[in-house]
Amino acid sequence: MKRLILLSATMLNLVFMACVPALAQNPEEAAVRIPLENYLKGHATGDSAYFKMAFHPEAKLFWIRDGKFTQRTSASYISGASGKPADDEAQRKRSIASIDITGNTAVAKIILDYPNALLTDYMSLLKVDGEWKIVNKIFNAQQKSH
Repeated sequence: MKRLILLSATMLNLVFMACVPALAQNPEEAAVRIPLENYLKGHATGDSAYFKMAFHPEAKLFWIRDGKFTQRTSASYISGASGKPADDEAQRKRSIASIDITGNTAVAKIILDYPNALLTDYMSLLKVDGEWKIVNKIFNAQQKSH
């Protein structure tokens, strides 16, 4: 009986160890996550320095407001950072929902779940001079009813 338990435990350990590399994040995905996580830190802290690290200087943001196509430069967006966390920061949740990488291009989906709104960001990233940067952001903001 002890041999059977030991053999079962050994087999489970081998299966687990074989799966660990598949669970490990690939280095390119880790590099793409850096500007995305800086973007999330910018939201959490209100510190524009995080947004500056996330966006390429030529990046733009696009969305529909009141049925109209709207755009803003990343510089304008960054200048609007408050410098402090939002009053309801403890109730806000943010996550990177997906990342897709092909060569020196990537797209990511980010979810910002706030008490009054659910925002979905789609980021386009490029690897510029060896560093990943957000070059475009499109997003949808959906107000929550209480």
